[in-house]
Amino acid sequence: MRCWPTNAPDNWPRVAETSFDPVAELVALGIERREARWLIEEFLPGGLVDEMPVVRAAAQRRLNGEPLQYIIGHWPFRSLDLDVDPRVLIPRPETEELVDVALSTLAHGSPAPLIVDLGCGSGAIGLSLLAELAARGVVATLVAVDESPEALAVAKRNALKHRLLSASFVHSSWFDSLDPSLRGHIDLIVTNPPYIGEEEFATLDPVLSFEPLGALVAPDKGGTQGFADIAHILDEALSWLTPGGALVMEHGADQRDATLRHAREVGWVECEDLDDLSGRARMFVGRRP
Repeated sequence: MRCWPTNAPDNWPRVAETSFDPVAELVALGIERREARWLIEEFLPGGLVDEMPVVRAAAQRRLNGEPLQYIIGHWPFRSLDLDVDPRVLIPRPETEELVDVALSTLAHGSPAPLIVDLGCGSGAIGLSLLAELAARGVVATLVAVDESPEALAVAKRNALKHRLLSASFVHSSWFDSLDPSLRGHIDLIVTNPPYIGEEEFATLDPVLSFEPLGALVAPDKGGTQGFADIAHILDEALSWLTPGGALVMEHGADQRDATLRHAREVGWVECEDLDDLSGRARMFVGRRP
């Protein structure tokens, strides 16, 4: 942690000139030590005592249950530092694994793939793919889709922040408003759709109530909680993919059987379902023959 700017005037009050320990103060308030350090690094970068009211206000937001990621306003996802706020979901480690799977499906594909990120939120998945493909010398094009204009605003800001200028943004509920000329020409569709049922959501960590409900909870379908959006994507995605193109989709740990069953019913001949690193069912991968 930086204590103060090296060029600070001599009369500035400095934390190091007192016995005051800002981390200890936040821990005493009930903040976990690791989170206390993050808050200090974010809101007290100069180590100036006069800035502590801002830190205390941030700590109070955390004590009120607000996710640390929203308080800080940005969060790492793979190689990117993404702006996040309550308009978008917080990027999660299991979704980072989805990017690895997506990259592997493109390993022997088009040298200039067209990628569609459905329900893009902050842009975490699609923008990470653009950045990491570019680092490999692959120039991809991204179409980032979300039904929330507020989420699209965050994704656009993240694309500009990281100078990922081959991304475009479409206000659409899944495929509804996509340019029809894309049908049959998409190399990769990636998505982390809502897949939590309403009954299940009521049993989960209350901190989720700070995140956009529509990005988490989906209607039930076919006797499976939270399955409606997954089923809709499976119904539509095949016709948008180019031959050899793939759909990589995250789902809930108890939705593997329903996902594979529905996929085969609607024509996915080449498909599999993968575990995440914790051994839970997590990702559907289907390919158009």
